[in-house]
Amino acid sequence: MPTPKKGPRLASSPAHERLMLANMATSLFRNGHITTTVKKAKRLRPLAERLITFAKKGDLAARRRALRVLRDKDVVYKLFTEIAEQMKEREGGYTRITKVGNRGGDNAPQAVIELVTEPVAKKAVVAEAESAAKAADKPAEEPEEKATEAEKPAESEEKEESAE
Repeated sequence: MPTPKKGPRLASSPAHERLMLANMATSLFRNGHITTTVKKAKRLRPLAERLITFAKKGDLAARRRALRVLRDKDVVYKLFTEIAEQMKEREGGYTRITKVGNRGGDNAPQAVIELVTEPVAKKAVVAEAESAAKAADKPAEEPEEKATEAEKPAESEEKEESAE
C-alpha cells in the first residue's frame, strides 16, 4: 500500500477516515452536537460546513452531493429543511468547537462540536450599537474640551495683563 502524501490520517487509511467523518457528520446533523476528540472535530468542521452550504443551495444536485457523503435520507431531509432554514441568514461559521477536557481512559483531549443556532446579529444592529458606543464616548471627551476652552480665555486675559 502506498503511503499517504498529505500527512497523518485520523484512521488507518484515507477510505476509513472518509467513512469516519461521514458517520460523525451524520451524527452531528441528527443530534445537533457530538463529543469527540479535538483533532476529529477540527477535521469534521470543514466537511459539515460544506454540507450546510449545499443545503442552503437546496437544488437537486446539492442534495445528491450531500447524499454521497451522508447516505441517510432522513438526515439529508433534516439538513435541507430544518438546518438550512436556521442557517439561511448566516454567511458561514455554522459550527462551534468547544474544548471540554480530557477523556478518562487515554487522556485524549475532548471537544464538543455543535451547530450554531443563535440568530445572526444584523449589520444594522451592529452599526447602531457601534454608533451608540461612539456617542457614549463623545460626551466624555466634550467636557474636557470645554474645560480647555474655559482655560484659554483666562490665559489670554493673563497675557493681556502681563503685557500692560
